Amino acid sequence: MDGASSADDRKNGAFETLRSVHAAQRHLLRLVPNVRTATGGGSPLERLERDMELPHVIDAEGAEDATLRARPVPGAPVPAFRAFLDGTQRSQLLGWIGSLPLVYGTSGAVIRERIERRLVTWHTPLVEHRIYAPLAYAPREELEGALGAQLEDTTKPGPDGTIPAPHPTLLLERATLAVSRDRERLELSLAESWCASRPDDPIMIDGGIGSSEAVASSACAVGVVKSHRTLYAKGEALNVVLALSRGERSSVIRIAPRARSEVLSWYLRLRATDGRDALWGLVRVEMRMIDSPGITARADEISRWLLAESSPLAAPDPRWDRMAYGIRSAEEFLRATTN
Repeated sequence: MDGASSADDRKNGAFETLRSVHAAQRHLLRLVPNVRTATGGGSPLERLERDMELPHVIDAEGAEDATLRARPVPGAPVPAFRAFLDGTQRSQLLGWIGSLPLVYGTSGAVIRERIERRLVTWHTPLVEHRIYAPLAYAPREELEGALGAQLEDTTKPGPDGTIPAPHPTLLLERATLAVSRDRERLELSLAESWCASRPDDPIMIDGGIGSSEAVASSACAVGVVKSHRTLYAKGEALNVVLALSRGERSSVIRIAPRARSEVLSWYLRLRATDGRDALWGLVRVEMRMIDSPGITARADEISRWLLAESSPLAAPDPRWDRMAYGIRSAEEFLRATTN
């Protein structure tokens, strides 16, 4: 390969390299020595079994009642959300340099706005394709020359200054977590844009809102957490949360998980648990910090909005008991545009 051809490959790679896994493989085979590409489509790495944070329960400070209790949500459900935000990620094994894994990652985020009972895409969805490599052990110069800003190092030192061991499984997990961080960054970018330009229009955000101070302090942002590996209640308070009936919520608490911005939060049961487990139809809601006199009225209002979004069903998604149809619409849009 002559110098001019190599330079052209590098210049044009910004678009061509990451259009797909196969395009990325072809690009690396041309420019990086000793790359072995993975064969077959392969399942997303997110589906691989790996060590996960153990489920646990922790105490939280009450913001509404001295003792956490169940509160029926008064009034009829009212649909009031103007928009729904969700993100997606997909990590695939691209190949190896020696025993070191290279991962192809796609992350995306979109806001679906409700206009006259129809969901349409707000502004431009954000989608990124990148390659994740352990640069502490891999040939950094060759990879950076081939990929530039599209390359992410999965062996950046931690707070203690150490880098991860070159264990292939650990490096795959690090890559998947890096893709997850990129997805969250795109989600926050869209959330911040909405909150800045549409502060009076409520938006449902899939997940917590505390990772961005601008979003966590916005009156329009409501976070809805569907997974419960951490339950913010212990002892009798936990029994109260797990025994909530449909249309009931818990008292409001204050939380700041993993050093994120402090928010107000509560649990809400969207569906009856007859014949189901204790987490069926249970979501945890987050909103900005407000003064105590207004907490009860605001939590009830948002809970009515969320109960209204439990219909139509988000089926056939397996999480339909906790998922709003607007969030499912965002996921389907991203699935169609990023695959």
